[in-house]
Amino acid sequence: MLYEYLVIAGYFLLIIGIGFAFKNMAKNSTSDYFRGGGRMLWWMVGSTAFMAQFSAWTFTGAAGKAFTDGFAITLVFFANTFAYFCGWLYFSARFRQMRVDTPTEGIKRRFGKQNETFFSWALIVFSFINAGVWLNALGVFASAVFEADITLTIIVIGLTVVFVSVLSGAWGVVASDFVQTLVVAVISIACAVVALVMVGGPVNLVSNFPSDFIVGPDMNYGLILVGTFVFFLAKQMITIMNMHDAFRFLNAKDSINARKAAFLAMILMGFGSIIWFIPPWAAAILYPDAAAAYPELGNKAADAVYLVFTRNAMPVGTVGLLLAGLFAATMSSMDSALNKNAGIFVRSIYQPLLLKKNKSVDDKHLLKVSRVISFVSGMFVILVALFFKSLKELSLFELMMNMSVMIQVPLLIPLILGLFIRKTPQWAPWVTVAIGLVVSWCTANVLTPDVLAGWFGMEQVFTRRESIDLTLMITIASHLLITAGFFCLTSYFYREDRDDNIKETKDFFNDLITPVVADFEQDEYDRQQRHKLGSMVIFMGAGIFMMTLIPNPMWGRIVFVCCALAILTMGILLKKSAKLK
Repeated sequence: MLYEYLVIAGYFLLIIGIGFAFKNMAKNSTSDYFRGGGRMLWWMVGSTAFMAQFSAWTFTGAAGKAFTDGFAITLVFFANTFAYFCGWLYFSARFRQMRVDTPTEGIKRRFGKQNETFFSWALIVFSFINAGVWLNALGVFASAVFEADITLTIIVIGLTVVFVSVLSGAWGVVASDFVQTLVVAVISIACAVVALVMVGGPVNLVSNFPSDFIVGPDMNYGLILVGTFVFFLAKQMITIMNMHDAFRFLNAKDSINARKAAFLAMILMGFGSIIWFIPPWAAAILYPDAAAAYPELGNKAADAVYLVFTRNAMPVGTVGLLLAGLFAATMSSMDSALNKNAGIFVRSIYQPLLLKKNKSVDDKHLLKVSRVISFVSGMFVILVALFFKSLKELSLFELMMNMSVMIQVPLLIPLILGLFIRKTPQWAPWVTVAIGLVVSWCTANVLTPDVLAGWFGMEQVFTRRESIDLTLMITIASHLLITAGFFCLTSYFYREDRDDNIKETKDFFNDLITPVVADFEQDEYDRQQRHKLGSMVIFMGAGIFMMTLIPNPMWGRIVFVCCALAILTMGILLKKSAKLK
């Protein structure tokens, strides 16, 4: 375990170094702190957009689902890919063209002050819950690796994320996302290649899978799988391409870079949808009892299958690199949430409160408050993760899906439909959310799969897996029909003479179709991004190259050499491009 500890320690030093390297770029204003002043290049924005949909849950809860159910889990991630494709076609450039520093400022322009306040509090609370799920997933995995107390693991990881977010704001968050994307790519590809070699190639992987590879076990109604995919396309569109999650594209330096960022996220997500799950699919063949290795995790035992594969199949040191990748994934999602929460609180709650009391608003004061809020938010996230730790009866996949479908979808429906339906009364968004939460409760407690089976005269009892998938389908379908339908129908109650926000709404939609063009100062920011990140990437590549010194078979050393060369090449190209500029 010594080598694993050294790898992880080196990774933490790199992340802290990124925080210090980009500290000065976030010291001038709250706009710099919240979104890098809207001056980031597409490959930085694209990596943070990709990582925002990626967390330790991918390597734990989703991997556990792949281990037991085969190909089905990829449908969720293909839906992510489709959402980013739509972002490239339509949404990403328009999100950048909202011309705001925080998502809730965009909500204010579209729906008015009342809705800005409502969604500010609602989105902050949901961010705590979501980030808590991510941190809990990482704690489950890390505690299994080190046989450490999960509570202590969650606290230490959480505090590290808080440090980076507080120190350098959006610049540090997005820069670390780019480096973390490289870590995730390296470990994913390396594990996938080794897994395919061990099972004898992709054909043997599919044919030797313990159950039907496409449908998986405990699925008597294949139509449920098709329906799940169709509804997930709609669900992921709602939860990725909305005004709240527009924050990732607000960082881009112009409209063109925002579109390129969405395209990069689409490509990364598309390839990752297959590559990430090759190791757990192979583990189902090579180590069918892998889930029994960690009985102390309860129903989350299968969520540690990536660890079982890495310990048994990969060179010494890879577990440390894998854990670094998991840290990368979760820290990326969590630090983005903390930075976003700080922006929402300061711009949409704290600053309006000062103005209401006729107090002066100094940007330096707001910057200090932003750092305090990032720290406090981090503490809340740690507490939420510790609460989820106690829910051993739920797998991480179920926990994530329940939170997303039952809370996130109704919260975000007005924030995507509001981009298309212009004439809605000011009460429409928050009333829609309230109705959506009632719909979620009804689908969880009233309109259950068993009730649905009774309506259609189905005598066969659904398996647990079918019940979970059907519950998700019923909930999503209900939100599309009832929650979204209600929001659309509110346009019939719209009265222009009662709309206090009509001028700002018209200005919002005019800006939405007007491209953003970078100013003459942008070249220096481009150079600094390339130079600083180039240095960080070279340091990371050198660190992975040093892993060749770990006692391993020759093939294991070759794996580390290939990974290091790929990363070093990226770093050198970035440094060279900085000099050319």
